[in-house]
Amino acid sequence: MNLIRVSISEASRLFGVSTRTVRRAVAEGEVTYVVVRGRYKLNFESLVKWSQARPKIRNKLAREGIGQFVDQWKIRNRLYSPNPKVLAKEE
Repeated sequence: MNLIRVSISEASRLFGVSTRTVRRAVAEGEVTYVVVRGRYKLNFESLVKWSQARPKIRNKLAREGIGQFVDQWKIRNRLYSPNPKVLAKEE
C-alpha cells in the first residue's frame, strides 16, 4: 500500500481548518509526519483518524473541507455504480 502524504497547507484546505490547527495537531503528536527538504509531509491516514476523533474538526471537514463536495460525487446511474458483491470478492 502506498502512503499518501500532504503538506500542512494542503491538509488545512482538505479538512477545512486553519494551518495553525494542523500545526497544533502535529506538535501534540496527533498526526504522523516526515520532514522532506525542510517541509512537513503529513500522513493522510493519520489526518483522517485525527479529524474523525474530534467532533469539531469532523464537522468542519463536512462543512468547509472536502466533505462539502461528497454529494456531487455520488453516482446516480446504477450501471456505473460499484457493485458491493464484486468489491467483496476482490478483497
